[in-house]
Amino acid sequence: MERCKGKDWFTLNNMLKRLAVAALAAVTAAGLSGCGAVTSGKRIIRISHAQSETHPEHLGLLAFKDYVEERLGDKYEVQIFPNEILGSAQKAIELTQTGAIDFVVAGTANLENFAGVYEIFSMPYLFDSEDVYKSVMEDTDYMEKIYESTDEAGFRVVTWYNAGTRNFYAKTPIRTPEDLKGKKIRVQQSPASVAMVNAFGAAAAPMGFGEVYTAIQQGVIDGAENNELALTNNKHGEVAKYYCYNKHQMVPDMLVANLKFLNGLSPEEYQIFKDAAALSTQVE
Repeated sequence: MERCKGKDWFTLNNMLKRLAVAALAAVTAAGLSGCGAVTSGKRIIRISHAQSETHPEHLGLLAFKDYVEERLGDKYEVQIFPNEILGSAQKAIELTQTGAIDFVVAGTANLENFAGVYEIFSMPYLFDSEDVYKSVMEDTDYMEKIYESTDEAGFRVVTWYNAGTRNFYAKTPIRTPEDLKGKKIRVQQSPASVAMVNAFGAAAAPMGFGEVYTAIQQGVIDGAENNELALTNNKHGEVAKYYCYNKHQMVPDMLVANLKFLNGLSPEEYQIFKDAAALSTQVE
């Protein structure tokens, strides 16, 4: 795996900040028998995510499950569905709106269609450092206002996961912005992500995360942009041998909950689920 860096990216950094500021002025889930399914007297809590069972986010969700079941195991059973078993992140968000799924882990790009404020996270080079990024995400008062922005859509974010820095990777080397020209690059399914990659000179190809490996392998796309775990844990490095540390984004993944479910909890139950969500972030 060749890794590349380049001073040219820092020049492009400033240009893209200005560009971004200006720009911002099917799978049907099987086995979902309806909202609030009950088995053996217990309410089944379904959580969907796109990662493997060894991914840090899955490990965090296992901690969430254990925390809830240790305290409310007589009432709730938490089931975790990895690898987009219940559909892509976008589809799973829609199922969370209806209550067919109770929680879903989704990127901020997936939330743009429901609340425009999430577009801010797709701005390239938004954060000057990882410390700045974390300080914003850990600013509870600020982030709670953002989390509440999707209440009308029927769901709310309850915690965030550090999804690392996003970088380009492809079948051929990417050492400077010029190397992106003419390449078809997978992006998340959001208008802001499409605009960002097109601004780099590539051709944006929005698609679900679960499609990326095969799309690169079969030549449907030339590459993608994501963190290192996509290369290792999700094995994209088997089909894309060149990874460029241009660090164009630092973005979180969000644990999204059905709002009707949250509002139906007792104060004691709500606090337990809130604490479980916070624990999952610490573990992840």
